[in-house]
Amino acid sequence: MTIYERPAELLQNLIRFDTTNPPGNEAACIQYVDGLLHEAGFETTLLERTAGRPNVLARLKGEGSAPPLLLYGHVDVVPTVGQDWQHPPFSAEVIDDYIWGRGALDMKGGVAMMLAAFLRARAEGLSLSGDVIMCVVSDEEDGGDDGAKFLVEQHADLFEGVRYAIGEFGGFALYIDGKRFYPIQVSEKGVTWFTGTVRGPAGHASTPMPGGTMASLAKVLDRVCNQRLPIHITEPARLMFQAMAAGLDSPMKDQILGLLDPSQTDDILDEMGETGRMFNALLHNTASPTMLQASNKINVIPGEVSLRIDCRVLPGESPETAMREIQALAGDALQLKIDRSDAPPASIDMGLFDTLSDILREADPDGTPMPLLMPAATDGRFFARIGIQTYGFLPMNLTPDFDFWGTIHAANERIPVSAVDFGTRAVYEALRRFK
Repeated sequence: MTIYERPAELLQNLIRFDTTNPPGNEAACIQYVDGLLHEAGFETTLLERTAGRPNVLARLKGEGSAPPLLLYGHVDVVPTVGQDWQHPPFSAEVIDDYIWGRGALDMKGGVAMMLAAFLRARAEGLSLSGDVIMCVVSDEEDGGDDGAKFLVEQHADLFEGVRYAIGEFGGFALYIDGKRFYPIQVSEKGVTWFTGTVRGPAGHASTPMPGGTMASLAKVLDRVCNQRLPIHITEPARLMFQAMAAGLDSPMKDQILGLLDPSQTDDILDEMGETGRMFNALLHNTASPTMLQASNKINVIPGEVSLRIDCRVLPGESPETAMREIQALAGDALQLKIDRSDAPPASIDMGLFDTLSDILREADPDGTPMPLLMPAATDGRFFARIGIQTYGFLPMNLTPDFDFWGTIHAANERIPVSAVDFGTRAVYEALRRFK
């Protein structure tokens, strides 16, 4: 059996490259992928913005009756430092029918699915309406500057004519009120990073200073961390919740539809508990303080404190709108400036959604496909700049006891072997049906 017939083994091989970002060190992993493509007879293109952080592309020719289809994914992963793993995070052991390791879900598992389907299409001479472009990138987990952003800004010609892409995240089984759904990502939030500054009198720490910078900071943090920003009902969220409601029974159905009424949204989110926490980010811009810099000496009360805030902006909303919302919540003590902003896709093209939905319905007749607004950001925001609609479509037939969102980026990240096979078949079917 060739490697494309063993996608689980392919995933194990990918996980065993430690591509923790920062620093990334993706070169060896990308070279492994490049080698597989060359062995299968592909010509490849290797491009890098920074030495040792390459991206690889290959193209499988089609009949030319349809535009090219892009498959893309990243091989860098988030750190494991400070996490208590049951099994070494880069050993890729198979235990209890799970492949354990960093990147199993995000997103070396998806890369393995797409690469196996791509290699199979070549080996079997699959008749394709349009070309298929396979693109494996570096640096998604730290902003994409060396990966997708670089390719879009410097090599957009390689994606000429592409209208649709398959990437992360979506297609995984999600259970709501006992019903199984398969959310297909059609949109995502954008990333805006702020620095907030709180200023006040400095002094010697031996003499406490009531109302100083630290006290002001405490008030700012209490407001930003514990209160919501204003409600925004976007079109992707509306499509998502309407499709979800259609697959549910009352009273959950009524609750889900009620989320789309701004006069009820926040009250219903509170009633939903943990489920409401998951949905909250789909209906608000969000602001998460993550980093602090204050005094550099234990005995000095700081005159200035800097606060880094990770803001996720809904489709159709601007970084400036989010900044005004945060400022209004935090009060005048906080002065904000934008450090970096990658806008979310402004619109959605649902032209491929029905095809992908049909694939999932046939693979699992008891599941209900639905559109997904991703609360985080992916490389899709960069490809959207050149008119490419990404569909998060890495199908996984997970069981109700598997905590998908709680496993990504966490200790003991893992994926069922059967889910890798399920997703590979679904991606191959997408290639076969694309017109």
